Amino acid sequence: MRIIAGEWKGRRLKALKGRDIRPTSDRVREAWMSALGPDLPGARIVDLFAGSGALGLEALSRGALEVFFVERARGALRVLRRNVDLVGAGDRCRILSRDVYRFLDRAEAGDFDIALADPPYGEGHAARLLERFRQVPFARALWVEHRWTDSIPDLAGLEQRRYGDTIITIATSDE
Repeated sequence: MRIIAGEWKGRRLKALKGRDIRPTSDRVREAWMSALGPDLPGARIVDLFAGSGALGLEALSRGALEVFFVERARGALRVLRRNVDLVGAGDRCRILSRDVYRFLDRAEAGDFDIALADPPYGEGHAARLLERFRQVPFARALWVEHRWTDSIPDLAGLEQRRYGDTIITIATSDE
Protein backbone atom coordinates (compact mmCIF):
# COMPACT_ATOMS: atom_id res chain seq x y z
CA MET A 1 0.00 0.00 0.00
CA ARG A 2 1.37 3.39 -0.96
CA ILE A 3 0.54 7.09 -1.11
CA ILE A 4 -0.58 7.70 -4.68
CA ALA A 5 -0.08 11.44 -5.19
CA GLY A 6 0.98 14.69 -3.58
CA GLU A 7 3.65 15.52 -1.04
CA TRP A 8 4.38 11.89 -0.09
CA LYS A 9 3.77 10.29 -3.50
CA GLY A 10 5.16 6.76 -3.66
CA ARG A 11 5.74 6.47 0.09
CA ARG A 12 4.92 2.95 1.25
CA LEU A 13 2.60 2.59 4.23
CA LYS A 14 2.34 -0.25 6.72
CA ALA A 15 -0.74 -2.40 6.14
CA LEU A 16 -3.03 -4.12 8.59
CA LYS A 17 -2.74 -7.89 8.77
CA GLY A 18 -5.47 -10.48 9.03
CA ARG A 19 -7.92 -12.54 7.02
CA ASP A 20 -10.80 -10.13 7.56
CA ILE A 21 -8.84 -7.01 6.60
CA ARG A 22 -10.04 -5.30 3.43
CA PRO A 23 -8.09 -2.12 2.73
CA THR A 24 -9.32 0.29 0.09
CA SER A 25 -7.59 -0.64 -3.16
CA ASP A 26 -5.15 1.83 -4.70
CA ARG A 27 -7.49 2.09 -7.71
CA VAL A 28 -10.51 3.05 -5.61
CA ARG A 29 -8.47 5.38 -3.38
CA GLU A 30 -7.05 7.11 -6.48
CA ALA A 31 -10.51 7.62 -7.98
CA TRP A 32 -11.90 8.77 -4.63
CA MET A 33 -9.13 11.31 -4.00
CA SER A 34 -9.22 12.56 -7.59
CA ALA A 35 -12.94 13.25 -7.21
CA LEU A 36 -12.25 15.11 -3.96
CA GLY A 37 -9.23 16.90 -5.48
CA PRO A 38 -10.37 20.53 -5.55
CA ASP A 39 -11.92 20.24 -2.07
CA LEU A 40 -8.81 18.86 -0.32
CA PRO A 41 -6.42 21.86 -0.08
CA GLY A 42 -6.88 23.45 3.34
CA ALA A 43 -9.66 21.04 4.36
CA ARG A 44 -10.28 19.67 7.86
CA ILE A 45 -10.86 15.95 7.41
CA VAL A 46 -12.24 13.26 9.69
CA ASP A 47 -11.31 9.67 8.76
CA LEU A 48 -13.86 7.37 10.39
CA PHE A 49 -12.97 3.68 10.83
CA ALA A 50 -9.46 4.89 9.96
CA GLY A 51 -7.67 1.54 10.00
CA SER A 52 -4.12 2.10 8.69
CA GLY A 53 -4.88 5.75 7.97
CA ALA A 54 -4.29 5.42 4.22
CA LEU A 55 -7.31 7.56 3.26
CA GLY A 56 -6.55 10.40 5.64
CA LEU A 57 -2.84 10.36 4.86
CA GLU A 58 -3.60 10.44 1.13
CA ALA A 59 -5.81 13.50 1.78
CA LEU A 60 -2.99 15.16 3.75
CA SER A 61 -0.51 14.37 0.99
CA ARG A 62 -2.83 16.14 -1.45
CA GLY A 63 -3.13 19.32 0.63
CA ALA A 64 -5.63 18.78 3.45
CA LEU A 65 -4.86 20.98 6.45
CA GLU A 66 -5.44 18.36 9.15
CA VAL A 67 -6.98 14.95 9.73
CA PHE A 68 -8.74 13.51 12.73
CA PHE A 69 -8.41 9.71 12.64
CA VAL A 70 -11.10 7.81 14.56
CA GLU A 71 -10.33 4.15 15.24
CA ARG A 72 -10.77 1.85 18.21
CA ALA A 73 -8.98 -1.40 17.27
CA ARG A 74 -5.63 -1.60 19.07
CA GLY A 75 -3.81 -3.29 16.19
CA ALA A 76 -5.08 -0.70 13.73
CA LEU A 77 -4.07 2.12 16.06
CA ARG A 78 -0.50 0.78 16.24
CA VAL A 79 -0.27 0.64 12.43
CA LEU A 80 -1.93 4.05 12.09
CA ARG A 81 0.56 5.66 14.48
CA ARG A 82 3.48 4.06 12.61
CA ASN A 83 2.15 5.39 9.29
CA VAL A 84 1.69 8.91 10.64
CA ASP A 85 5.29 8.78 11.94
CA LEU A 86 6.52 7.28 8.66
CA VAL A 87 5.39 10.32 6.65
CA GLY A 88 6.15 12.82 9.43
CA ALA A 89 2.57 14.09 9.68
CA GLY A 90 2.18 14.10 13.47
CA ASP A 91 1.67 17.86 13.68
CA ARG A 92 -1.26 17.66 11.21
CA CYS A 93 -3.02 14.64 12.74
CA ARG A 94 -5.10 13.77 15.76
CA ILE A 95 -5.54 10.09 16.46
CA LEU A 96 -8.63 9.39 18.51
CA SER A 97 -8.91 5.95 20.07
CA ARG A 98 -12.65 5.60 20.34
CA ASP A 99 -15.81 4.17 18.86
CA VAL A 100 -16.93 6.06 15.76
CA TYR A 101 -20.53 6.44 16.94
CA ARG A 102 -19.54 7.74 20.37
CA PHE A 103 -17.30 10.23 18.60
CA LEU A 104 -20.20 11.28 16.34
CA ASP A 105 -22.52 11.65 19.36
CA ARG A 106 -20.43 14.70 20.27
CA ALA A 107 -19.97 16.03 16.74
CA GLU A 108 -21.78 19.17 15.73
CA ALA A 109 -22.92 20.44 12.35
CA GLY A 110 -20.00 21.67 10.28
CA ASP A 111 -17.20 20.40 12.55
CA PHE A 112 -15.31 19.15 9.47
CA ASP A 113 -15.08 19.96 5.81
CA ILE A 114 -14.96 16.33 4.63
CA ALA A 115 -15.73 13.03 6.36
CA LEU A 116 -14.24 9.86 4.90
CA ALA A 117 -15.43 6.44 6.03
CA ASP A 118 -14.34 2.94 5.09
CA PRO A 119 -16.21 0.83 7.65
CA PRO A 120 -16.24 -2.97 7.74
CA TYR A 121 -18.47 -4.31 5.00
CA GLY A 122 -21.74 -6.12 5.65
CA GLU A 123 -22.35 -4.80 9.17
CA GLY A 124 -24.73 -1.93 8.35
CA HIS A 125 -22.22 0.81 9.10
CA ALA A 126 -22.65 2.64 5.79
CA ALA A 127 -26.40 3.02 6.32
CA ARG A 128 -25.93 3.99 9.96
CA LEU A 129 -23.35 6.66 9.09
CA LEU A 130 -25.57 8.14 6.38
CA GLU A 131 -28.54 8.27 8.77
CA ARG A 132 -26.40 9.94 11.44
CA PHE A 133 -25.14 12.46 8.88
CA ARG A 134 -28.71 13.39 7.95
CA GLN A 135 -29.47 14.00 11.64
CA VAL A 136 -26.31 16.05 12.26
CA PRO A 137 -24.29 17.02 9.17
CA PHE A 138 -20.91 16.93 10.93
CA ALA A 139 -19.12 17.81 7.64
CA ARG A 140 -19.93 19.52 4.36
CA ALA A 141 -19.72 16.09 2.73
CA LEU A 142 -19.59 12.47 3.89
CA TRP A 143 -17.99 9.91 1.57
CA VAL A 144 -18.66 6.28 2.60
CA GLU A 145 -17.16 3.19 0.98
CA HIS A 146 -19.26 0.01 1.03
CA ARG A 147 -20.04 -3.15 -0.89
CA TRP A 148 -22.49 -2.67 -3.76
CA THR A 149 -24.92 -5.10 -2.12
CA ASP A 150 -25.07 -3.21 1.21
CA SER A 151 -28.43 -1.70 2.00
CA ILE A 152 -28.38 2.11 1.92
CA PRO A 153 -31.21 4.35 3.15
CA ASP A 154 -33.26 6.11 0.50
CA LEU A 155 -32.17 9.64 1.30
CA ALA A 156 -32.57 12.57 -1.07
CA GLY A 157 -29.47 13.91 -2.74
CA LEU A 158 -27.16 10.92 -2.39
CA GLU A 159 -24.62 10.42 -5.16
CA GLN A 160 -22.92 7.09 -5.83
CA ARG A 161 -19.80 6.03 -7.71
CA ARG A 162 -19.17 2.38 -8.48
CA TYR A 163 -15.78 0.69 -8.80
CA GLY A 164 -16.33 -3.03 -9.39
CA ASP A 165 -17.96 -4.42 -6.23
CA THR A 166 -17.23 -1.21 -4.32
CA ILE A 167 -19.54 1.79 -4.06
CA ILE A 168 -18.70 5.19 -2.65
CA THR A 169 -21.84 6.97 -1.49
CA ILE A 170 -21.64 10.73 -1.06
CA ALA A 171 -23.97 12.79 1.10
CA THR A 172 -23.68 16.56 1.29
CA SER A 173 -25.03 18.93 3.90
CA ASP A 174 -27.53 21.62 3.02
CA GLU A 175 -25.48 24.22 4.85
